[in-house]
Amino acid sequence: MTIILIVEDEFLTREYLGDVLERAGHLVIEATNADKAIEILETRNDIRIIITDVNMPGSMDGLKLAEAVRRRWPPIKVIIATGKNTLRSGQISESTQLLPKPYGPDEILALIGRS
Repeated sequence: MTIILIVEDEFLTREYLGDVLERAGHLVIEATNADKAIEILETRNDIRIIITDVNMPGSMDGLKLAEAVRRRWPPIKVIIATGKNTLRSGQISESTQLLPKPYGPDEILALIGRS
């Protein structure tokens, strides 16, 4: 069982993703923005994967969250879910994976399996 933090401000998307991951046997923790995600990461040392949206309210977007996680918690794998094909190679680290929207359960679980 992998502990996964979902960072997504859209309720239905967060619920869908959480349901897919929990059915696959993972433990899911949810945050509605990057600020809340950082608070959770500061209190837990068992999170192994973060799946984050790019566009969210708060002090940072998903790209900045991924950068912060790389600096402070380098062992945590980061997956960025995005519906925009405008991300350039310099915007994400080589170890960050992209999950193109729209996505289905197979795409999610395949990406988790490679993390």
